[in-house]
Amino acid sequence: MGSRHFLFISADAALITDLAWHVHSEGHDVKYYIEAESDQEIGDGFVPKTDDWKADVEWADVIIFDDIWVGSDIGTGELAQELREQGHAVVGGTPNTDHLEEDRGYAMEILEAHGVNTVEHHVFHDFDAGITHVQEHPNPYVIKPLGEVQNVKRLLYVGNEDDGSDVIDVLKAYKKAWGHRMKGFQLQRKVEGVEVAICGFFDGEQFIDQVNFNFEHKKLFPGNIGPSTGEMGTSMFWAGRNKLFEETLGKLEDWLAAEGYVGSIDLNCIVNETGIYPLEFTPRFGYPTIALQEESFESPTGQFFFDLAHGADPDLTVHRGYQIAVRIVLPPFPFDDEKAYDENSRNAAVVFETDSRDGIHIEDAKHVDGQWRVAGENGMPLVVTGKGETMQDAREQAYERVDTIVIPNCYYRDDIGERWIAGDGDRLQSWGYLGPAER
Repeated sequence: MGSRHFLFISADAALITDLAWHVHSEGHDVKYYIEAESDQEIGDGFVPKTDDWKADVEWADVIIFDDIWVGSDIGTGELAQELREQGHAVVGGTPNTDHLEEDRGYAMEILEAHGVNTVEHHVFHDFDAGITHVQEHPNPYVIKPLGEVQNVKRLLYVGNEDDGSDVIDVLKAYKKAWGHRMKGFQLQRKVEGVEVAICGFFDGEQFIDQVNFNFEHKKLFPGNIGPSTGEMGTSMFWAGRNKLFEETLGKLEDWLAAEGYVGSIDLNCIVNETGIYPLEFTPRFGYPTIALQEESFESPTGQFFFDLAHGADPDLTVHRGYQIAVRIVLPPFPFDDEKAYDENSRNAAVVFETDSRDGIHIEDAKHVDGQWRVAGENGMPLVVTGKGETMQDAREQAYERVDTIVIPNCYYRDDIGERWIAGDGDRLQSWGYLGPAER
């Protein structure tokens, strides 16, 4: 494939910088639009920018949206749908698929309507009603905020007490602190097992054959403790349409085709010996999942997304071993503290001890006068990846690369991938979820 024109759109925060940089490095013409003023320096020196994406629609061969949000509201699905109706090739959602992430109750309704088992769940728009439910039905629950505030990841709370007393205490605290912003919340019965996300790429009509299985590490500190973050790292592998896929995303194939969805869609689940229990959708790219997926592509990334957007049955070749990604962060991540950020992180230099940039992916970074520097206000400059025949091989490569990077005050988790080695992989295998699906 010759050079194509790719228009990347961040209608809110800048998230897709690395994919834009990667496609640009393959020789394609790229323009990148960032709406959030605080993020507009992200990607400078790495990716050509535009300040008016609508003026570049006719220029683009492919238009790629990075998220569902337009400011504080969902809306990129509506934009993507309108552009498709005008004849443009778009990677992005629809109003209904945006709704899967924004409204967890709706997501469960869609799953149930298509024969996917779900865990017990209840949506509340009143804190007192949720508290009463837990008092009357004592169990451990997970609190999942609805709407825009769910992006404040530390508000997700996983209960520990069998009688739900800690969930009641947290709901009372949220009522006081966040009642003015939370449009509602879902209470989901806590299920023990292995947490795994099934991720497929959909071309508007069907899923491609390669299915991605990834394991998120959301807590800030090693050992899965501390505050929840968007993500501190990911481990993954690729496989075919096995039982995990066929009993979850596979059952939604016709629905997604009717929607005309194009792009990545991820369903996070808890799996144990008794069944598969979906938790939540990510009907868009995951971060830093997409950076790790890029690293595992063994065929051209630009060609893949061009074919995906045009419904041209993409032929994707991927690394067949294991992969991990480590997010490197800076103070005050995952919290907001402008003074701490100014003192410790703003415009900080990123120093490499080797000439190699293999496995290095950018998030909140810029390239100025030959120097990589931290950009934006979030304190997430880099993702470092590794791959290998085993999960341990992937870990060793990734952390060897991390050791060659110097950013004052940075921190990261050093245990990404260990859960798989410690037994998650064996459990999934013994429960029969990783082999070929029965047809």
